[in-house]
Parts: sequence; C-alpha cells; structure tokens
Amino acid sequence: MLLTAEHLSCNFGMKQLLNDVSMYLNAGDKIGIIGINGTGKSTLLRILAGTLTPDGGIISRNPNVQVSYLPQNPAMDDDNTILEQVFADFPPAFRTLNEYEAKAMLTRLGLTDFEQKIGTLSGGQRKRVALTTALIHPADVLLLDEPTNHLDTEMIAWLENWLIRFSGGLVMVTHDRYFLERVVNRIAELSRGQIYYYEANYSHYLELKTQRAEMEAAGERKRQSILRVEYQWMMRGARARSTKNKAHIMRYEELRDKSVPQTDGSVQMATVETSRLGRKTIELQHVTKSFDGRTIIRDFSYVLLREDRIGIVGRNGVGKTTLLNLLCGRLAPDGGIVDTGATVKVGYFSQEGRELDLTQRVYDFIHEVADSVKTSEGTISASQMMERFLFPVELQGMPIGKLSGGERRRLYLLSILMEMPNILVLDEPTNDLDVTTLAILEEYLQQFPGAVIAVSHDRYFLDKMADFVFEVRDGGEVRRYVGNYSDYLLQRQPTEEGDEAKEKEETKVPAPQSRPKRLRFSFNEQREYETIDDEIAALERQTEKCEAAMTACGSDYVRLQELTAQKEALAGQLSQKMERWEYLMELAEKIKEQT
Repeated sequence: MLLTAEHLSCNFGMKQLLNDVSMYLNAGDKIGIIGINGTGKSTLLRILAGTLTPDGGIISRNPNVQVSYLPQNPAMDDDNTILEQVFADFPPAFRTLNEYEAKAMLTRLGLTDFEQKIGTLSGGQRKRVALTTALIHPADVLLLDEPTNHLDTEMIAWLENWLIRFSGGLVMVTHDRYFLERVVNRIAELSRGQIYYYEANYSHYLELKTQRAEMEAAGERKRQSILRVEYQWMMRGARARSTKNKAHIMRYEELRDKSVPQTDGSVQMATVETSRLGRKTIELQHVTKSFDGRTIIRDFSYVLLREDRIGIVGRNGVGKTTLLNLLCGRLAPDGGIVDTGATVKVGYFSQEGRELDLTQRVYDFIHEVADSVKTSEGTISASQMMERFLFPVELQGMPIGKLSGGERRRLYLLSILMEMPNILVLDEPTNDLDVTTLAILEEYLQQFPGAVIAVSHDRYFLDKMADFVFEVRDGGEVRRYVGNYSDYLLQRQPTEEGDEAKEKEETKVPAPQSRPKRLRFSFNEQREYETIDDEIAALERQTEKCEAAMTACGSDYVRLQELTAQKEALAGQLSQKMERWEYLMELAEKIKEQT
C-alpha cells in the first residue's frame, strides 16, 4: 500500500466538502477524480499531498514513499528562470543528472527558452513548467490537478503515454474524457461530500453510474410504496393503534426517516434567445497575417454560415487564437478582407477569461451584464439564471474570489450567454469545466441557433461539437476537413504520411542497419551543429524584445494582440529549433562515445 487516507472530513464555512471520505492507493492504481466544480476535488488532492490539514481523518504512507504533486495553481518565484524553477526544490546534484531530461520534457511541452523568467510566462506556460517539475521527480505517487490544461493534442498524447507507462500510483483530477478513458483504471466520483468508486475507465464508469442511479431510484420507489401502506396502517383508529406492535412502529419510523438518495445538481442551459442575425455573417477573403516575416495565417478565405459548427486545432503557437481574433475583428489582417455583417454580435469566450474583480459579488457581476434574458422557456431573471448555473442564493452574495477556478469559468460562461450573442467564439472553453457541465454545454451548442467556432484540444468535445475541423499549420496554411475530430484524424492520416515520415527522419537517429555502421554528422548536420546555438540565441533575443515591447505598449490593445501573436510565432520557431538541437546533441554524444 503506497498511501492510505481514512475517514477524511473537511469544512469550508457552511459547506461540507468531504464527509468520511477514504482512499487506498496501491502501485499500478490510476485513479481519476471527477465531480462538479466546487465539490472538493482539488481539496482532496491537497490533503493527500500534505499541503492542507483535514478537519478529521488520517493520512498514512510508508516513509520511503516519494510523492510528487502538481497543484491547480502552482506557486512560483517570478525571478527564477524556467530551469531554475524546475529544480528549485532539488539538490544541485539532481539537476546535474536530470537537466538533459528536463530540457527534453520542456521542449515536448512547447517551452524552449529555458532561461526565460517565470514572471514573463502566461498562466498556461507556468502550468507546463509545474508539470515538468512534477514528472521529473522520482516519485512513487503522482498527484496531478488538471494536468492536460493548456496542452495541445500532441502534448496530451505524449503525456498519456508517459502516465500509462508510469508504474507507481496515480491520482489525478481531469475533465479530459478521452484522457480518463485511456489512462485510468478507477474512477472516484465526489458528490455531496461522499466518494463513490468505480473499477472502470470513463466509458465503463458511465454505464456503472447509470446502473447505480437506476438501483437507487428503484429502491426509493419501493420505499415510498411500502411507506404508503404503512402510513395507512399507522393512521387507523385508536383501538387499532393501542394494540400495534412496537417493533412494527419502529420499522415504520425508520423507513420514514431514511434519507432520500441525493445527487449533485447540474447546470440547466435553456437556450437563450440571440440577437437577430441577418443574412450576412463574417466573410474572410484571402486573409493573411504575419509577424516578423513569419506568416501565421496565409491566404485564407471562408464564408461563415449561420449554423456552422467549426473546431479549430493545431499545435500550440501556430496561430489558432490569431485566427479567432481575425474572425472577431480584434486583429486587423496584413492582407485580404474581413467583412462582418451589421447584425453580427459575437460572444467571445477567451482562454484566460476576462479580468474578474475578486472582491465583487457574484450577483453584482451578472447584473452588470443583464437583469434578465429571454429563453426558450420564457423570460428568466439574472438570479434564476445563476441558480440554473449552480449559483444558489447563498453563493450569489459571495465575492468572486471565494469561488473555485471551475466555478469562475462557469460564471464567465454565463456572462457571455447573458449578452445574447448570435455567434459564439470559444477559445479553450473546456478548461476547468467539470465533465457534467461539459456534456450539457455540448448539448447546448448543438441547439444554439447561430454559428459556433471553438479552439480546443479536448478531443471528446470536438467529436461532439464540430461538423468541420480547421487545422492551422506552420507556415500559415489552414486546412479544412469535413466532420468531427475523429473524422479529421481519419482524413488527415493518408495526407500526412509523407510529412510524418519526413519529421521522423529529421528528428530521430537513423535506425541501426543489419551491419554496424559508424555514426557521423552529414555535411549539412555538421554545419547546423556549429550554428544552431547562435540561431537559438537570436530567437531568444527576438523574444525578449517582443516581451519588452509588450510591456511598453500600455493600453494599445491592437498592438498588444500583434505582439502576442508575434511571441507565439517565435515560440513555435524556438520549439522546432530546440527539437532539432536535442537531436544534434544526442547524435554528437553518440559520435563521441565511438572514439
């Protein structure tokens, strides 16, 4: 047994997050914790990690067991470089032995400027640094809180394989349903302070949960049926009452007082009426956008249809958010035309979310957007909409800062819908939303009367939502595919075989031949080996200049967007260079070993 947690309880104010919760973890156990936002998933991980003391219960583990923890919002020193932060809690000798592996891992996660200061990173980049720190730790137990947030599909696939091979015990909170499907062998569902275990991956969990709910419902129907008969018996005349069996009365009272099966509430998304949308929506004609000579979007044309459902995919840094900003008119193209209809009203759900005043009450924040909305069920007040989004009256009066990260994202989503947009543009909408809310959001988007465009790395979400997939590629090309994400993978496979073969040839050491062959640099590799450090340094200087310009541009939003996209482009170039650097360094070491 690696870790044991027994009879845990934890209160936050008037809310009982955990009530007599126990967990047992053995080597090879891979547990996925799920539940609606605010039920205590991150709190449970913090208790298991030892960073939070429960109100009751016992945590025990063998003193030789090593635990590595990835928090939802990792604390970092802004003055550290990326590498310094990764090894901040390790002795120098450990860094010496593991720096190469850490650099390779960081590169996999799209972080190639190892000397960049933590204070200059985005929230997503900081989370990837923290993930590297957690994985580089030689641990017996991994505790991961939302490890897939801010990862693109290639990074998620790499992390999946890494965790599948991990031989220790794993407990993680994630809302990526395909990730749950492929990695975990147990599901732990937190609901109303209780924990329910299912020996299953995600799809089997759904089946077992349905069976449990049906059994509980059948049991409750039987209880009510018996209770009606017993109640009639109890209410007979005084003569009968005087002769009743006391044991019978006690059984009746026990049956009467038995608690009704309870479940967590779920978000109720009645379709909000949209602003009138005319025939003309958004038309892009030969749109091009470049930064510092690198083309981000090249010669892209598309006429958005009123009921389009478009998923946008691609590696981190290739320009997906830039494409969204061009569509919304937040960023002007270098060439081409973006023609927006006069009646278009875009609801933009950004990746980071709007800046929320953490001292503002939940009620006041929503009322600033609208006092009521018209829905398919009639006019609903702002307070009623908040209740439908799982913000009961007691939560409406709380400051936003008291909400969990997922609850804030849900509140932000509600504010977007309250604006009554007729086109929804969503940038990573699934980050921090629980699986129940995601399922309801997917159903809502299918019924939404306007167009929906979403950047997402959540493959399950794209399978449910998208009718078309746009892939943004290096060089600014935007390829279009008919169908959802699974259809895109099938269509992409034959067209990408040549590219993938080329990438493998460029990034891997050649496979050994039947006859031993002495390794050496080719002429081009030798020249590249001699110049690549200078090229990386030049890209890092450009990145620093870009960051300085971002700091200096103040409130010039358009310029800030341009610089942000420019920084993304530089990050993409650095990523490619670092992958190539990693290959060349590895080859150089192997050549040296031959001498």
